[in-house]
Amino acid sequence: MNLTTHKKFKGDRLMPWGKGTVVSGAKGYVFLSGNTATVDNYDPSKHQDGAVGDAATQWREILATIKSDLEELGSSLDHLVKVTFYVKGPFPSGGVLSSPNFRLDVLDEFFAEHCPKHCSYNNPPPSEVIGVAALAQPDLVVELVVIAALPD
Repeated sequence: MNLTTHKKFKGDRLMPWGKGTVVSGAKGYVFLSGNTATVDNYDPSKHQDGAVGDAATQWREILATIKSDLEELGSSLDHLVKVTFYVKGPFPSGGVLSSPNFRLDVLDEFFAEHCPKHCSYNNPPPSEVIGVAALAQPDLVVELVVIAALPD
């Protein structure tokens, strides 16, 4: 299998997301459901309990879960093809990137340790950042959805 992520530039400046990933020779793909950081006794049917900690803690929990889920399903962070970030407001300057719930620093810290090629300053997979008014529970501030390739 070969994954080639093409860098995105604006003029001479490298953007913190990839332009696109070309996948060839993959056995298949893994489409993970949206991941949020909920407490162990979270029960969505009863609307009980909710998120783990603050935004940074939620990001760390979600990223660890994604890593674990990909490995369990036969893939890994190395094989990420695309990431979608759903970030709850507020949006102080009007854009999602201004939200205190968007934690690029935590994302880069995690990838620096587990998969350096995906750091925002290196060559991350293509992604989108979408601002939302609410997620499944009121104290959730971020949800991530990923697609990864299955190596041959």
